[in-house]
Amino acid sequence: MRLAQGIVIDKEKTFGLLKFSALRREVFLQNEDGTVSTEVKERTYDLKSREQGRMIQVSIPASVPLKEFDYNAEVEIINPVADTVANATFRGADVDWYIKAEDLVLKGKATTSASNVPKSNSSKEK
Repeated sequence: MRLAQGIVIDKEKTFGLLKFSALRREVFLQNEDGTVSTEVKERTYDLKSREQGRMIQVSIPASVPLKEFDYNAEVEIINPVADTVANATFRGADVDWYIKAEDLVLKGKATTSASNVPKSNSSKEK
């Protein structure tokens, strides 16, 4: 069972100050025969969350370049969404939470997403 769209997160209230720790793991795609390919699907990073009082893990798509920030660098997650995966068990269900985001950037740095790219002026000058 999954939430249809995930839960949109208020970053400041939920996480507070975030500090980069390390790359936790890379998830690889599977080949047609079920073996693991060499193509990365997503990367998960460990971040220290002041508001949560512990380390959190955030997964970023592999289309975003590998992040190699300094340890304890202040970072910001772009468009985070929390979601769950539930697996039925004999006694009920086991639920795992995870956080996905579009990108991970140094705090205060501008992002270059499609919504931030200025549109070209198509009107002709007279």
